[in-house]
Amino acid sequence: WYNKKQRSMATLIDGKATAAQIRQEIKQEVEALAQKNIFPGLAVVLVGERPDSAVYVRNKKKACEEVGVKSFSVDLPADVSEADLLKVVTDFNDNPEVHGILVQLPLPDHINEHHILDAVSLEKDVDGFHPNNLGCLAMKGRDPMFVACTPKGCIELLDRSGVDIAGKHAVVIGRSSTVGIPAAHLLLNRNATVVICHSRTADLPEQVRRADIVIAAIGRAQMVKGDWIKPGAVVIDVGINSIPDDTKKSGQRLVGDVEFEEAKNNASLITPVPGGVGPMTIAMLLRNAVDSAIRFSEAPAKPAAKSMRKDEPEGCRLC
Repeated sequence: WYNKKQRSMATLIDGKATAAQIRQEIKQEVEALAQKNIFPGLAVVLVGERPDSAVYVRNKKKACEEVGVKSFSVDLPADVSEADLLKVVTDFNDNPEVHGILVQLPLPDHINEHHILDAVSLEKDVDGFHPNNLGCLAMKGRDPMFVACTPKGCIELLDRSGVDIAGKHAVVIGRSSTVGIPAAHLLLNRNATVVICHSRTADLPEQVRRADIVIAAIGRAQMVKGDWIKPGAVVIDVGINSIPDDTKKSGQRLVGDVEFEEAKNNASLITPVPGGVGPMTIAMLLRNAVDSAIRFSEAPAKPAAKSMRKDEPEGCRLC
């Protein structure tokens, strides 16, 4: 994996090329499923007109078209009521042609994100944000139906880069429910020794310097300095941040949470920004949608999927 005697500049982990390969694999699988009359469907709900959210949704629709996954979409105004949004989610829950539901985040302030994410059917939660999926990921001996796409993509990059996770000391920087926490559990489930750090960690540089694997997902431009990286470490940079750059036409450029130019001199493998983790998120979303379609096709006939009720005591039995 890493030869200390042959230290050199880090090898780039090309997330764009890896994601393209995965999409091609999924496309072939979708074509084979069509021969069995199985047609994966993904629903995407967009609320408001945030430019970044609109770009993400457009990219997801394009990716669906590329691999042959049927795309359903609903665009709602920013002032939509929570009740109306819940109705859209419920309708997709009940639609047998839809195998995955994605509600693009963030939502407007007047809408409770927890209420919306909890309403998505556990069996169609391809984003992996339902509390039952997150909970089952954290429980030994439980398997979630879905794992959040970005951390799942991080692990896929490690695997396809030949990184042996077992026994490694891994540091995850960031404790969000969408990336940091699930990434930590995925590493732990692969027998890494995991430390979760965050903005309040007192000795962050020293914690990172001990890491064989670093997953940076704290949302602060170039916060992780190059000299924090242990020689030979693998760096997965989840961050996407804009910083001023007068040499660019837009006046800005994208950087990660890691100081890339310096870190690549110590790391053995490192993801660039852009072109690293970002493309993998959509690839894993497609993977989850196709897996869901297969699961539905293999399940015995039953009523349309419903969201978990607060009075259901055995939610994790579905994991």
